[in-house]
Amino acid sequence: MFELETPRLFLRPLATSDLPELAAILADPEVMRYSLRGVCDEMATRIFLDWCFDCYINHRTGPLALVDRNSGEFVGFCGVSPERVKGSAVLSLGYRLARRYWGQGLATEAATAALAHAFEERRFNSVVAIVEPTHIASLRVAEKVGFGRFETCEFHRRPVRLYRMRRAQWLQRLTVNADEAGMD
Repeated sequence: MFELETPRLFLRPLATSDLPELAAILADPEVMRYSLRGVCDEMATRIFLDWCFDCYINHRTGPLALVDRNSGEFVGFCGVSPERVKGSAVLSLGYRLARRYWGQGLATEAATAALAHAFEERRFNSVVAIVEPTHIASLRVAEKVGFGRFETCEFHRRPVRLYRMRRAQWLQRLTVNADEAGMD
């Protein structure tokens, strides 16, 4: 597997030792407000971890633990994982942070790193983001990292915005950002 770094975070594969902190995050009703699974108990968290390990083995991608570089604290997870949407296999960006880390830009920072790895290193052709239209914070993260157009559809019987970004769009965005940085 791989590890990533951002200015404030280490992203690494989840481990069994993350279970207590991960279970605490997934048991928080506010954190899980927009989750299809709802609040998770320890057994549901173990099942999620097993799914993550399966993703690593079979797809060489999946949710990564987010660890604060300064404190070493477990922040949450973020990554690109396999998903079935409208009967098709896709790669989906997902993120979930402990409530105390909300509003600091960490989800955007982690999502940017996960997408950079997906498009630049793994060379995936496209990644989707599935966001409920009332989840304003998550909509902002998706848009900040470059998702723009979306279609409205149902996902597990819930209305969602289905964003899709192609590798060419990501690379073009990098070129535009580099050009803008050079203009300073």
